[in-house]
Amino acid sequence: MTQRIDRSGYWRKVLAGAALFMLSGIALPGIGTAQDMIVPSSVNPQVRNGNTPYLVYDGAAGRAGAPLAVFLPGTNGVTAGAPRLMLRMLADQGYRVIYLSYNDRVAATNICPQAPPGCFAAFRGSRLFGGGGPEPTSRAEAIVPRLTQLLRYLDREHPDGGWGQYLTPDGPAWPRIVMSGLSQGAGMAAFLAKRYPLKRVVLFSSPWDFRLPGRRPASWLFDASATPPDRWWAERHARENTTVEIARAYDALRIPRNHILVFDGPPPPDATGKNPFHGSTVKLVQYLPQWRVMYGVDQPWQRRSK
Repeated sequence: MTQRIDRSGYWRKVLAGAALFMLSGIALPGIGTAQDMIVPSSVNPQVRNGNTPYLVYDGAAGRAGAPLAVFLPGTNGVTAGAPRLMLRMLADQGYRVIYLSYNDRVAATNICPQAPPGCFAAFRGSRLFGGGGPEPTSRAEAIVPRLTQLLRYLDREHPDGGWGQYLTPDGPAWPRIVMSGLSQGAGMAAFLAKRYPLKRVVLFSSPWDFRLPGRRPASWLFDASATPPDRWWAERHARENTTVEIARAYDALRIPRNHILVFDGPPPPDATGKNPFHGSTVKLVQYLPQWRVMYGVDQPWQRRSK
């Protein structure tokens, strides 16, 4: 069964989560210490679109075997809206962490529901790797080349930092990398996990790729996965607008039911827009225990030395 997160006693849970965060001894690194902001065009001058800064948290420096967690934002995501609380928690628990911006101005669901069957796969393939399709993307601005260039940049600028362990001659060392994201970014992480054996894939409220009529899940969701099922984790909010379509997509992806969490808390008090629950689950401290489960923290390589 999916794990449901009850929405009752909201502020009690918020306060309890904040207390847990403080009592756990999790430090929040600041800019200039464990966090760097790197403008994509400074890594590759060919980047023109999606030039909002990357965030890099070096919380796992010096820890042998520490994986890299990459987070991809949703449509129109910007660095100012990054889920910093969650990213800093991951860094303090032993992950290297990258918030990877990209050209996310148009979503697949804006283009593909009534297009030919291969539209969703072509859209995501182009945005990940570069090329033509319904929304052409230059190779320099595609997600995988961006990650490759950033890792090479970090390895070059910090030769003793161990960034080379996440690279192979052909690109990222996928078995050492956790790919995650929100909304469009989660769909990109899922598409990538189908094609490469990731260490883990963590999906927040996406994908919900569907075709009309009938809102049937897109065909790529049923493809065989290079990442084994037990490495897939996912979340949806019970009251976000596309929760039914997301649930169908998770079934098509064959994510184990006990790896799917259903959140049901209210949105932040300052939330606006027609879908205020979408995205709230990567930002509210009440969900910190669930983030820890989804990302698999408290592994042996993460334990602090006494």
